[in-house]
Order: sequence, then C-alpha cells, then structure tokens
Amino acid sequence: MTDLPAFLDSTRPDVPDLAVPRGVTPFYLPGQPVRGRLVRLGPLANTLLTRHEHPAPVRKLMGEALALAAALASALKFTGSFSVQARGDGPVSLLIADCTEAGALRGYARLDKSATLPPEAAAGKLLGAGYLAFTVDQGLDRDPQQGIVSLEGESLARMAEHYFEMSEQFPCKVHLAAGETPAGWRASALVVERVAVGGTPAPGDSGEAQAEAWRTAVILADTITPEELLDDTLPPERLLYRLFHGEGVAAERPRPLRFGCRCSRAKLGGILEGFPADDLDHMAVDGDIVMTCEFCNYDFHFPRESVTGKPGAPV
Repeated sequence: MTDLPAFLDSTRPDVPDLAVPRGVTPFYLPGQPVRGRLVRLGPLANTLLTRHEHPAPVRKLMGEALALAAALASALKFTGSFSVQARGDGPVSLLIADCTEAGALRGYARLDKSATLPPEAAAGKLLGAGYLAFTVDQGLDRDPQQGIVSLEGESLARMAEHYFEMSEQFPCKVHLAAGETPAGWRASALVVERVAVGGTPAPGDSGEAQAEAWRTAVILADTITPEELLDDTLPPERLLYRLFHGEGVAAERPRPLRFGCRCSRAKLGGILEGFPADDLDHMAVDGDIVMTCEFCNYDFHFPRESVTGKPGAPV
C-alpha cells in the first residue's frame, strides 16, 4: 500500500494494454467530393464491451457508439477528447463513448437493470426520447465545443445522420455494426462524407456532376453488410475496394486505436478531497471508501485515514 496522499497517487488500475494498429482506415475517392473512414475495433471491442455485465442489446449499442466516436474523432484536428453522448428516458438513460486524438477509446452505458429488454432492442427503444451530443474537449484552458440535437431514428447510425443534417448541414452517410462473433464481440463503422473537392465540407450542391458522384458513393456504401463490417478476415483495403473499386478508391495511412480509460487513484482521490470529513465518514465501509470508475468498472479502495477532505463549517 502506498504512503502517498490519495490525490497524489497516480497508480493506474490493472487494465488491458491493448492496441489495434489498423483501427481506422481513412479513404477518399480521387477527384470526387467524397471522403470517409472505415473503423474496425477488432479484439479491442471485446475488451471494452465485456468490462460490464450488460445484456447483448446494450453491448451492441455501446459497440456502435465506440466505433462512431473513433470514426468522427479521426476526422478532426484537436488535442483532447471527442465524445458521443446520448441521454434519454429509455432503459439506457446515458450512453457515452469518447476517443482522444491518439485513438484512446472508452465507453459507458447506464442501464435501468429492472427493465426487460427484447433480444433485438434497437437504439431508439433503448434510449427513448432525449438528445444526442457531440463534444470536443481540449482541456481546462479552452471551452468545450458541443453540438446537440434531439434523438431521431431507430438506429444510432440514423441518429448520427440526423445530427449532421441539423447541425453541420453537409451530407454524411453512417453505417454501424456491433455483435458477438465466434472470435468475441466486434464493432465497426463506415462513415462517408460529402466534401468540396478541395477538402472543405460542402454545405450544398456545387454542381450536378459532384451531386451525382455523391449519390453514387452513397448507393455503393449502402451495399455494405454488417457481416462484412465485422469480418476480421476481410482486410479494410479489400473491403473498400469491394465497395468503391469502380470509383478508384484510395486508402490513406491507417491509425491505431487502443484501450483508453484515463482513470487513476489521483483523479478519484482529488474528488474525495472535495468532500467534508463527515461525508467521508459516512462513505466509509469497514474503514475503506470505494469508488468505481464507470468506464473500466474498476473499484478503487481508499483507506478512510488516507483522505483528509475539506474542513467542515465552523460551529
């Protein structure tokens, strides 16, 4: 046991050190107003989704959210984290997936454990009515950038497309898949965006030829199947060629993804130090205060005497 105060103890939990070197494959169609990302979480999906004892529909939803967060984060230039967050009045009242600029992924779903879920419950039924938010958080010295829309659609992919329709005003096609395979849980995303030929998002049609090229790309993307997205034996470049070979698809350098919970004893100890001593006394059970990281589902134990807390109000 360390003798350091809890808020100075940077000890990390014993969580998997797992990375997928080719997690995100960016691509574009040369000379056409189309770019995109193909995301394959591979074994990382199984590691992230089995940290919690959620039923299959919730694991599927969280897997899709993780793949979506990775796909959207990899299109941005930022330092910090990008998050997909949904809040609703359904059995899953909170869904969070976030990804750093370096590809560190984590996710969490808050489930009403008393709810009875059908085996194939869709995102719309799980989340209910509420909102979807995309947030870029670049640290304490900069205000987060956030866009929020209502939850619209039965699938998370459709909800994301609705976000772009309402908030970004440029076309975006999203395909998401997550499921349990013989190799374990897998999750994947294909996100295709219409851009200006120079690379800037296009708010509307700038010519019939470009509009037709975008319609063709959407039609081709719509031929993808969940089985193809989740097939570890089908390399990303081969899948992209299968979809877009008639358009001359070009894949760019792949980017890694990894297990990315950023919890530590120091962070949670700092939170505890903000409580009055009386509250800390009530939190302690058999001499320990236990705090659980919601992302990696790891219990941190703090001996009560190691946490001082803030001074109480004067009598």
